[in-house]
Amino acid sequence: MTSNEGGATYAAAGVDIEAGDRAVELMKQWVKKADRPEVVGGLGGFAGLFDASAFKRYERPLLATATDGVGTKVALASAMDKHDTIGHDLVGMVVDDLVVCGAEPLFMTDYICVGKVVPERVAQIVKGIAEGCALAGCALIGGETAEHPGLLGPDEYDVAGAGTGVVEADALLGAERVRAGDVVIAMAASGLHSNGYSLVRHVLLNQAGWKLDRQVEEFGRTLGEELLEPTRIYSLDCLALARATEIHAFSHVTGGGLAANLARVIPAGLHARLDRGTWTPMPVFQTVARVGNMQALEIEKTLNMGVGMVAVVPPSSVDVVLSVLEDRGVEAWLLGDIVERADGHDGAAALYNAYEGFDLA
Repeated sequence: MTSNEGGATYAAAGVDIEAGDRAVELMKQWVKKADRPEVVGGLGGFAGLFDASAFKRYERPLLATATDGVGTKVALASAMDKHDTIGHDLVGMVVDDLVVCGAEPLFMTDYICVGKVVPERVAQIVKGIAEGCALAGCALIGGETAEHPGLLGPDEYDVAGAGTGVVEADALLGAERVRAGDVVIAMAASGLHSNGYSLVRHVLLNQAGWKLDRQVEEFGRTLGEELLEPTRIYSLDCLALARATEIHAFSHVTGGGLAANLARVIPAGLHARLDRGTWTPMPVFQTVARVGNMQALEIEKTLNMGVGMVAVVPPSSVDVVLSVLEDRGVEAWLLGDIVERADGHDGAAALYNAYEGFDLA
Protein backbone atom coordinates (compact mmCIF):
# COMPACT_ATOMS: atom_id res chain seq x y z
CA MET A 1 0.00 0.00 0.00
CA THR A 2 1.30 3.43 -0.89
CA SER A 3 0.91 6.55 1.23
CA ASN A 4 -0.56 9.82 0.00
CA GLU A 5 1.38 11.80 2.60
CA GLY A 6 2.07 15.26 1.20
CA GLY A 7 -0.05 14.59 -1.91
CA ALA A 8 -3.20 16.34 -3.07
CA THR A 9 -6.50 15.11 -1.67
CA TYR A 10 -10.14 15.66 -2.58
CA ALA A 11 -10.73 17.10 0.90
CA ALA A 12 -7.91 19.61 0.41
CA ALA A 13 -9.61 20.65 -2.83
CA GLY A 14 -12.71 21.46 -0.82
CA VAL A 15 -14.87 18.38 -1.35
CA ASP A 16 -15.93 16.50 1.80
CA ILE A 17 -17.17 13.02 0.87
CA GLU A 18 -17.90 12.11 4.50
CA ALA A 19 -20.12 15.18 4.89
CA GLY A 20 -22.01 14.12 1.76
CA ASP A 21 -22.59 10.67 3.20
CA ARG A 22 -23.90 12.17 6.43
CA ALA A 23 -26.24 14.42 4.46
CA VAL A 24 -27.71 11.35 2.75
CA GLU A 25 -28.32 9.70 6.11
CA LEU A 26 -30.04 12.79 7.48
CA MET A 27 -32.32 13.22 4.45
CA LYS A 28 -33.57 9.62 4.43
CA GLN A 29 -36.20 10.30 7.10
CA TRP A 30 -37.71 13.03 4.96
CA VAL A 31 -37.63 11.15 1.66
CA LYS A 32 -39.73 8.40 3.28
CA LYS A 33 -42.53 10.93 3.66
CA ALA A 34 -42.68 11.44 -0.13
CA ASP A 35 -43.55 7.94 -1.25
CA ARG A 36 -45.98 6.16 -3.53
CA PRO A 37 -46.72 2.43 -3.75
CA GLU A 38 -45.18 2.31 -7.24
CA VAL A 39 -41.72 3.27 -5.95
CA VAL A 40 -39.27 0.36 -6.10
CA GLY A 41 -36.25 0.24 -3.80
CA GLY A 42 -34.98 3.06 -1.63
CA LEU A 43 -32.60 5.96 -1.52
CA GLY A 44 -28.98 5.37 -2.44
CA GLY A 45 -29.14 3.66 -5.83
CA PHE A 46 -27.76 5.10 -9.04
CA ALA A 47 -31.30 5.61 -10.38
CA GLY A 48 -34.76 5.89 -8.89
CA LEU A 49 -37.18 3.12 -9.89
CA PHE A 50 -40.91 3.46 -10.48
CA ASP A 51 -43.22 0.56 -11.32
CA ALA A 52 -44.99 1.49 -14.56
CA SER A 53 -47.29 -1.55 -14.62
CA ALA A 54 -50.09 0.70 -13.34
CA PHE A 55 -50.11 2.29 -16.79
CA LYS A 56 -51.87 -0.84 -18.06
CA ARG A 57 -55.16 0.66 -16.98
CA TYR A 58 -54.65 3.51 -19.45
CA GLU A 59 -55.79 3.23 -23.05
CA ARG A 60 -52.99 5.50 -24.25
CA PRO A 61 -50.87 6.88 -21.41
CA LEU A 62 -48.88 10.01 -22.21
CA LEU A 63 -45.88 10.79 -20.01
CA ALA A 64 -45.36 14.47 -19.19
CA THR A 65 -42.08 15.88 -17.93
CA ALA A 66 -41.05 19.25 -16.53
CA THR A 67 -37.97 20.75 -14.93
CA ASP A 68 -37.38 24.00 -13.07
CA GLY A 69 -35.59 25.75 -10.24
CA VAL A 70 -36.55 28.52 -7.84
CA GLY A 71 -34.37 31.35 -9.14
CA THR A 72 -32.79 33.89 -6.85
CA LYS A 73 -35.19 33.09 -4.02
CA VAL A 74 -32.40 30.81 -2.79
CA ALA A 75 -30.34 33.93 -2.01
CA LEU A 76 -32.97 34.95 0.54
CA ALA A 77 -33.06 31.49 2.08
CA SER A 78 -29.30 31.64 2.47
CA ALA A 79 -29.36 35.16 3.89
CA MET A 80 -31.99 34.16 6.47
CA ASP A 81 -30.37 30.77 7.15
CA LYS A 82 -33.79 29.16 6.66
CA HIS A 83 -33.69 26.25 4.25
CA ASP A 84 -36.75 24.09 4.96
CA THR A 85 -39.18 25.83 2.58
CA ILE A 86 -37.17 26.39 -0.60
CA GLY A 87 -37.72 22.76 -1.58
CA HIS A 88 -41.47 23.29 -1.28
CA ASP A 89 -41.07 26.06 -3.86
CA LEU A 90 -39.15 23.74 -6.15
CA VAL A 91 -41.88 21.12 -6.13
CA GLY A 92 -44.57 23.71 -6.82
CA MET A 93 -42.72 25.07 -9.82
CA VAL A 94 -42.39 21.59 -11.35
CA VAL A 95 -45.61 19.72 -10.53
CA ASP A 96 -47.88 22.65 -11.35
CA ASP A 97 -46.37 22.75 -14.83
CA LEU A 98 -47.16 19.04 -15.18
CA VAL A 99 -50.77 19.32 -14.10
CA VAL A 100 -51.50 22.07 -16.64
CA CYS A 101 -51.92 19.40 -19.32
CA GLY A 102 -53.99 17.24 -16.96
CA ALA A 103 -51.09 14.99 -15.94
CA GLU A 104 -50.95 13.44 -12.48
CA PRO A 105 -47.46 14.04 -11.03
CA LEU A 106 -45.88 10.67 -10.28
CA PHE A 107 -42.32 11.31 -9.15
CA MET A 108 -39.57 13.89 -8.88
CA THR A 109 -35.80 13.94 -8.70
CA ASP A 110 -33.77 16.85 -7.37
CA TYR A 111 -30.33 18.37 -7.85
CA ILE A 112 -28.73 20.39 -5.05
CA CYS A 113 -25.48 22.19 -5.85
CA VAL A 114 -23.60 23.61 -2.86
CA GLY A 115 -20.35 25.42 -2.25
CA LYS A 116 -19.80 23.34 0.87
CA VAL A 117 -21.79 20.37 2.11
CA VAL A 118 -23.32 21.17 5.47
CA PRO A 119 -25.30 17.97 6.15
CA GLU A 120 -27.94 19.60 8.31
CA ARG A 121 -28.57 22.32 5.72
CA VAL A 122 -28.85 19.84 2.86
CA ALA A 123 -31.25 17.76 4.93
CA GLN A 124 -33.43 20.80 5.54
CA ILE A 125 -33.58 21.52 1.81
CA VAL A 126 -34.59 17.92 1.13
CA LYS A 127 -37.15 18.12 3.94
CA GLY A 128 -38.89 20.91 2.04
CA ILE A 129 -38.78 18.96 -1.21
CA ALA A 130 -40.22 15.87 0.43
CA GLU A 131 -43.00 17.80 2.15
CA GLY A 132 -43.83 19.49 -1.15
CA CYS A 133 -43.97 16.12 -2.91
CA ALA A 134 -46.34 14.82 -0.23
CA LEU A 135 -48.62 17.81 -0.83
CA ALA A 136 -48.48 17.18 -4.58
CA GLY A 137 -49.18 13.45 -4.28
CA CYS A 138 -45.92 12.46 -5.98
CA ALA A 139 -42.86 10.56 -4.86
CA LEU A 140 -39.30 11.78 -4.42
CA ILE A 141 -37.35 8.87 -5.90
CA GLY A 142 -33.84 10.23 -6.25
CA GLY A 143 -31.51 13.16 -6.45
CA GLU A 144 -27.98 14.43 -6.42
CA THR A 145 -26.00 16.66 -4.09
CA ALA A 146 -22.91 18.16 -5.69
CA GLU A 147 -20.21 20.10 -3.89
CA HIS A 148 -18.61 22.81 -6.04
CA PRO A 149 -16.00 24.71 -4.02
CA GLY A 150 -14.58 27.66 -5.88
CA LEU A 151 -17.69 27.92 -8.05
CA LEU A 152 -20.00 28.70 -5.12
CA GLY A 153 -19.23 30.24 -1.77
CA PRO A 154 -19.43 28.02 1.35
CA ASP A 155 -22.95 29.23 2.16
CA GLU A 156 -24.24 29.40 -1.42
CA TYR A 157 -26.33 26.78 -3.16
CA ASP A 158 -28.86 26.27 -5.92
CA VAL A 159 -31.62 23.73 -6.39
CA ALA A 160 -33.32 22.27 -9.44
CA GLY A 161 -35.73 19.43 -10.01
CA ALA A 162 -37.43 17.36 -12.67
CA GLY A 163 -40.79 15.65 -12.50
CA THR A 164 -42.73 13.09 -14.48
CA GLY A 165 -46.48 12.66 -14.72
CA VAL A 166 -49.02 10.71 -16.73
CA VAL A 167 -52.27 11.61 -18.46
CA GLU A 168 -54.69 9.64 -20.61
CA ALA A 169 -54.36 10.86 -24.19
CA ASP A 170 -58.04 11.68 -24.59
CA ALA A 171 -57.98 13.62 -21.30
CA LEU A 172 -55.13 15.89 -22.40
CA LEU A 173 -55.91 19.54 -21.61
CA GLY A 174 -54.78 22.57 -23.56
CA ALA A 175 -55.46 25.13 -26.23
CA GLU A 176 -57.19 22.61 -28.51
CA ARG A 177 -60.13 22.47 -26.09
CA VAL A 178 -60.57 26.20 -25.49
CA ARG A 179 -63.60 27.83 -27.13
CA ALA A 180 -65.14 31.29 -27.36
CA GLY A 181 -67.55 31.71 -24.47
CA ASP A 182 -65.35 29.83 -22.00
CA VAL A 183 -64.88 31.34 -18.55
CA VAL A 184 -61.52 32.07 -16.92
CA ILE A 185 -61.29 31.28 -13.20
CA ALA A 186 -58.42 32.50 -11.03
CA MET A 187 -56.90 30.59 -8.12
CA ALA A 188 -55.21 32.77 -5.51
CA ALA A 189 -51.45 32.66 -5.06
CA SER A 190 -49.85 32.34 -1.64
CA GLY A 191 -47.59 35.30 -2.47
CA LEU A 192 -44.78 35.93 -4.92
CA HIS A 193 -44.24 32.19 -5.40
CA SER A 194 -40.80 31.78 -7.04
CA ASN A 195 -40.69 34.33 -9.82
CA GLY A 196 -39.48 37.88 -10.12
CA TYR A 197 -37.15 37.79 -7.12
CA SER A 198 -34.39 39.58 -8.98
CA LEU A 199 -36.78 42.50 -9.39
CA VAL A 200 -38.12 42.30 -5.84
CA ARG A 201 -34.64 42.13 -4.33
CA HIS A 202 -33.50 45.03 -6.51
CA VAL A 203 -36.42 47.23 -5.45
CA LEU A 204 -36.73 46.42 -1.75
CA LEU A 205 -33.21 45.40 -0.71
CA ASN A 206 -30.96 47.36 -3.06
CA GLN A 207 -32.87 50.51 -3.96
CA ALA A 208 -34.90 50.97 -0.77
CA GLY A 209 -32.26 49.47 1.52
CA TRP A 210 -34.77 47.43 3.51
CA LYS A 211 -33.44 44.68 5.77
CA LEU A 212 -34.92 41.20 5.81
CA ASP A 213 -35.72 41.52 9.53
CA ARG A 214 -37.69 44.74 8.94
CA GLN A 215 -41.22 44.51 10.33
CA VAL A 216 -43.68 45.51 7.60
CA GLU A 217 -47.08 46.48 8.94
CA GLU A 218 -48.90 45.61 5.71
CA PHE A 219 -47.48 42.08 5.82
CA GLY A 220 -48.03 41.48 9.51
CA ARG A 221 -44.54 39.96 9.68
CA THR A 222 -40.97 40.64 8.64
CA LEU A 223 -39.95 41.30 5.06
CA GLY A 224 -37.91 38.11 5.00
CA GLU A 225 -40.80 36.00 6.24
CA GLU A 226 -43.05 37.43 3.54
CA LEU A 227 -40.51 36.86 0.78
CA LEU A 228 -39.90 33.24 1.83
CA GLU A 229 -43.62 32.36 1.82
CA PRO A 230 -43.70 28.99 0.00
CA THR A 231 -45.21 28.59 -3.44
CA ARG A 232 -48.73 27.20 -3.39
CA ILE A 233 -48.98 23.72 -4.88
CA TYR A 234 -52.15 23.28 -6.96
CA SER A 235 -51.65 19.87 -8.53
CA LEU A 236 -54.15 17.92 -6.39
CA ASP A 237 -56.65 20.78 -6.63
CA CYS A 238 -56.45 20.79 -10.42
CA LEU A 239 -56.75 17.02 -10.61
CA ALA A 240 -59.82 17.18 -8.37
CA LEU A 241 -61.37 19.71 -10.76
CA ALA A 242 -60.64 17.51 -13.78
CA ARG A 243 -62.36 14.58 -12.06
CA ALA A 244 -65.36 16.65 -10.99
CA THR A 245 -66.27 18.49 -14.20
CA GLU A 246 -65.24 19.50 -17.70
CA ILE A 247 -62.03 21.51 -17.84
CA HIS A 248 -60.56 22.89 -21.05
CA ALA A 249 -57.20 24.24 -19.91
CA PHE A 250 -55.07 25.28 -16.98
CA SER A 251 -52.31 27.89 -16.92
CA HIS A 252 -49.58 28.01 -14.28
CA VAL A 253 -48.71 31.66 -13.68
CA THR A 254 -44.94 31.90 -13.41
CA GLY A 255 -42.28 34.08 -15.07
CA GLY A 256 -43.84 36.43 -17.59
CA GLY A 257 -46.95 37.12 -15.54
CA LEU A 258 -50.64 36.32 -15.83
CA ALA A 259 -51.47 37.39 -19.38
CA ALA A 260 -48.35 35.92 -21.00
CA ASN A 261 -48.77 32.53 -19.36
CA LEU A 262 -52.48 32.30 -20.10
CA ALA A 263 -51.74 33.20 -23.74
CA ARG A 264 -49.87 29.88 -24.03
CA VAL A 265 -53.18 27.96 -23.86
CA ILE A 266 -55.30 30.31 -25.98
CA PRO A 267 -55.69 29.15 -29.60
CA ALA A 268 -55.29 31.36 -32.63
CA GLY A 269 -58.29 33.56 -33.27
CA LEU A 270 -59.37 33.79 -29.63
CA HIS A 271 -58.63 36.31 -26.90
CA ALA A 272 -58.76 36.09 -23.10
CA ARG A 273 -60.17 39.21 -21.41
CA LEU A 274 -58.99 39.43 -17.82
CA ASP A 275 -60.62 41.93 -15.48
CA ARG A 276 -58.30 43.52 -12.91
CA GLY A 277 -61.39 44.77 -11.08
CA THR A 278 -62.21 41.26 -9.87
CA TRP A 279 -59.47 41.19 -7.22
CA THR A 280 -57.08 43.26 -5.15
CA PRO A 281 -53.41 42.21 -5.35
CA MET A 282 -51.88 41.20 -2.04
CA PRO A 283 -49.89 43.79 -0.03
CA VAL A 284 -46.52 42.45 -1.20
CA PHE A 285 -47.33 43.32 -4.82
CA GLN A 286 -48.59 46.74 -3.85
CA THR A 287 -45.46 47.37 -1.80
CA VAL A 288 -43.11 46.42 -4.63
CA ALA A 289 -45.05 48.62 -7.05
CA ARG A 290 -45.12 51.59 -4.69
CA VAL A 291 -41.53 51.43 -3.47
CA GLY A 292 -40.23 50.79 -6.97
CA ASN A 293 -42.51 53.41 -8.56
CA MET A 294 -43.32 50.78 -11.14
CA GLN A 295 -45.51 50.95 -14.20
CA ALA A 296 -48.33 48.41 -14.54
CA LEU A 297 -46.86 46.77 -17.63
CA GLU A 298 -43.51 46.16 -15.96
CA ILE A 299 -44.78 44.61 -12.75
CA GLU A 300 -47.53 42.59 -14.44
CA LYS A 301 -45.11 40.97 -16.87
CA THR A 302 -42.85 39.96 -13.98
CA LEU A 303 -45.01 39.01 -10.98
CA ASN A 304 -48.14 36.89 -10.66
CA MET A 305 -50.06 39.72 -8.91
CA GLY A 306 -51.80 37.19 -6.65
CA VAL A 307 -53.01 34.68 -9.24
CA GLY A 308 -51.00 31.46 -9.23
CA MET A 309 -53.12 29.16 -11.39
CA VAL A 310 -55.91 29.72 -13.90
CA ALA A 311 -58.60 27.36 -15.16
CA VAL A 312 -60.40 27.83 -18.47
CA VAL A 313 -63.78 26.08 -18.36
CA PRO A 314 -67.12 26.00 -20.17
CA PRO A 315 -69.87 28.06 -18.51
CA SER A 316 -71.59 24.86 -17.36
CA SER A 317 -68.58 23.99 -15.17
CA VAL A 318 -68.21 27.29 -13.32
CA ASP A 319 -70.35 26.49 -10.29
CA VAL A 320 -68.73 23.09 -9.78
CA VAL A 321 -65.22 24.51 -10.10
CA LEU A 322 -65.85 27.26 -7.57
CA SER A 323 -67.52 24.82 -5.17
CA VAL A 324 -64.71 22.25 -5.37
CA LEU A 325 -62.04 24.89 -4.84
CA GLU A 326 -63.91 26.37 -1.88
CA ASP A 327 -64.16 22.92 -0.32
CA ARG A 328 -60.42 22.48 -0.81
CA GLY A 329 -59.60 25.82 0.78
CA VAL A 330 -58.45 27.54 -2.42
CA GLU A 331 -59.69 31.09 -2.92
CA ALA A 332 -61.04 31.41 -6.46
CA TRP A 333 -63.07 33.87 -8.51
CA LEU A 334 -64.33 34.67 -12.00
CA LEU A 335 -61.44 36.44 -13.71
CA GLY A 336 -62.59 36.88 -17.29
CA ASP A 337 -63.76 35.17 -20.45
CA ILE A 338 -62.69 33.96 -23.87
CA VAL A 339 -63.92 35.86 -26.93
CA GLU A 340 -63.26 35.93 -30.64
CA ARG A 341 -60.16 37.98 -31.30
CA ALA A 342 -60.93 41.32 -32.95
CA ASP A 343 -59.01 44.39 -34.03
CA GLY A 344 -57.77 46.23 -30.96
CA HIS A 345 -57.23 43.10 -28.87
CA ASP A 346 -53.73 42.98 -27.44
CA GLY A 347 -52.50 39.49 -28.30
CA ALA A 348 -54.01 36.25 -27.01
CA ALA A 349 -54.64 37.56 -23.49
CA ALA A 350 -54.74 40.95 -21.83
CA LEU A 351 -55.69 42.67 -18.57
CA TYR A 352 -58.40 45.32 -18.58
CA ASN A 353 -59.79 47.92 -16.16
CA ALA A 354 -58.25 48.86 -12.78
CA TYR A 355 -57.52 46.76 -9.72
CA GLU A 356 -60.00 46.97 -6.90
CA GLY A 357 -58.49 49.15 -4.16
CA PHE A 358 -55.05 49.40 -5.73
CA ASP A 359 -53.81 52.24 -7.92
CA LEU A 360 -51.15 51.28 -10.44
CA ALA A 361 -49.84 53.63 -13.11
